[in-house]
Amino acid sequence: MGQSATVSQTPHEIGIVIVAHGGLARELLAAVEHVVGKLSGVRAISIDPDYDRQAKASEIRAAADAVDDGSGVVVVVDLHGSSPANLCQAVGGPAPRHILTGANVPMLLKLAQSRHQPLDAAVQAALAAGRKYIDGREVGNGEVRA
Repeated sequence: MGQSATVSQTPHEIGIVIVAHGGLARELLAAVEHVVGKLSGVRAISIDPDYDRQAKASEIRAAADAVDDGSGVVVVVDLHGSSPANLCQAVGGPAPRHILTGANVPMLLKLAQSRHQPLDAAVQAALAAGRKYIDGREVGNGEVRA
């Protein structure tokens, strides 16, 4: 496996916070960095079963503030209507912030690659990519072939 270059958060680049159940946020970030290289201006927040609601909400707000350079922040959550999604509702800040639910790797890859764009354009590109690469197909009738 080759070495990955670090992709730095440059001025006027959207910050990203990934929030998910268990270790999923860390693993989603690891998968994205495997493809595009190390990212700065991105935080992963895990919501474990025994979390303290107030402490986690504060951690999420602090993470959003830490990656906010004035270009806005996108908080990406694994599951709409879930505890992680509900915790993210109070992430408002001085720059615009968006919450995307239904996190997947294509969504996060597009967002990471669109961080230099205006916030609304990056959000729309990430949503489109997240939907575009969801697919299902039959691959056989269950017979084993030698």
